[in-house]
Amino acid sequence: MAAYRRILLKLSGEALMGGQKFGVDAEACSRIANEVKELRDLGVQVGLVIGGGNIFRGVHAVDKGMERTPADHIGMLATLINGIALQQAFERISCESRIMSAISCDVMAESYSWKDALKYLERGTFLIFVGGTGNPYFTTDSAAALRALEIGAEILMKATKVDGIYDKDPLKHQSAVKYERLSYSEVLAAGLQVMDPTAIALCQENQMPICVFNVFRPGELKRAVCGEPVGTFVEGL
Repeated sequence: MAAYRRILLKLSGEALMGGQKFGVDAEACSRIANEVKELRDLGVQVGLVIGGGNIFRGVHAVDKGMERTPADHIGMLATLINGIALQQAFERISCESRIMSAISCDVMAESYSWKDALKYLERGTFLIFVGGTGNPYFTTDSAAALRALEIGAEILMKATKVDGIYDKDPLKHQSAVKYERLSYSEVLAAGLQVMDPTAIALCQENQMPICVFNVFRPGELKRAVCGEPVGTFVEGL
């Protein structure tokens, strides 16, 4: 039985790469779509926010001399590409989904509308939010926190390549220690790089719980949504 009626799932662009070093892998998209479909079967309404790091990273472009605003604009377009790819994966398994974009691109996506988003969710449509917040200088983590609050999600599920939050990178340090539960203040004070500080602060202000889990482990998303002790839970302790 699901512990939540409505969730916001934050996916990094890297989750769509599969075994590739760049771009979108159809098999990775299909795997994610099938795992999300299992949530629909539990009666869970799902909104998704996708990053674009598998295609373009604005921070890297800025390091090479590009201005931040156009670099972020390119990153927003990368999330649209990922959104289209994921929507096609949903189509292949007969799941209704809609792409809603924070930037105007009517040929390929609907412009984001809060009222329309709520209507789609109530009828069981998966919503794929792209374009970040529509503004430069804000990450897709901030977009995820914003959309989670706007759609009335009960939890923000942050999908990563590790099984929770650690005191240091577990992929580089064998001595890394995993946290089971943290407060927003502890995440911010320790500078833990799980989400950007703006996103954490927004969740803290509005008491939006966060679950950080490993999206590459089959069934982990479903277990998290069913309330099993998966990953790391961040809340106002």
